[in-house]
Amino acid sequence: ELRRAVAPLARKLATRLAARRRRAARGTIDLRRTLRSSLSTGGVPMRPVLRRRRPVRPELVLLCDVSGSVSGFSDFTMLLVQALHDEFSKVRVFAFVNRLDEVTGLLGHGRADPDGLSARIRAEATLTGWHGSSDYGVALGEFAERYAGAVGPRTTVFVLGDGRTNMSDPNLPALREVAGRARRVYWLNPEPRDLWGTGDSAAPAYADLVEMHECRTARQVGALIARLLPV
Repeated sequence: ELRRAVAPLARKLATRLAARRRRAARGTIDLRRTLRSSLSTGGVPMRPVLRRRRPVRPELVLLCDVSGSVSGFSDFTMLLVQALHDEFSKVRVFAFVNRLDEVTGLLGHGRADPDGLSARIRAEATLTGWHGSSDYGVALGEFAERYAGAVGPRTTVFVLGDGRTNMSDPNLPALREVAGRARRVYWLNPEPRDLWGTGDSAAPAYADLVEMHECRTARQVGALIARLLPV
């Protein structure tokens, strides 16, 4: 099911990203050089001179909650980004439940198995401490402390998860620190927007710091990523 959904979306997104990069590379008119070149034609600008841009491929970081009901959503998004691997200079993927661990190697290009990806990651990575419930505060804190070097001015960060903290500290300063280092941070939330802030959801507090989007279906994920990914 995941493989069938990911492949066509990945092809479509790759085509769209490549087209955006080509458009960006065309550049804008360099007025000073255009006027200078027009001197040879009596001041008539025969051919505009373009200021060429050389778009640098961006870096991408994913922070994925792989617990419980959000695991399928994370599986799909991780695989989609992995299929777009060649569009980025660097892709790093981190998974968490209440501890965070890098799992980029488990999604090695061409290696990722879409069946039970979250279960495999949970078996091979250190994602839980003394309990098995999500703890966004601890996970975000570990990322900010241990992997600060993964985020810089060329990095776009996607956080995937429902923001339900099981009544633990949401650690807003850690997310604020990540957002301060990154080019952009987007949070994709698979819960309906009208549930944000109910019960143990810290979604509104996180949404005050970074751009949060409701993202409940494969179609929504694809459309959002196509719109949000940098050139």
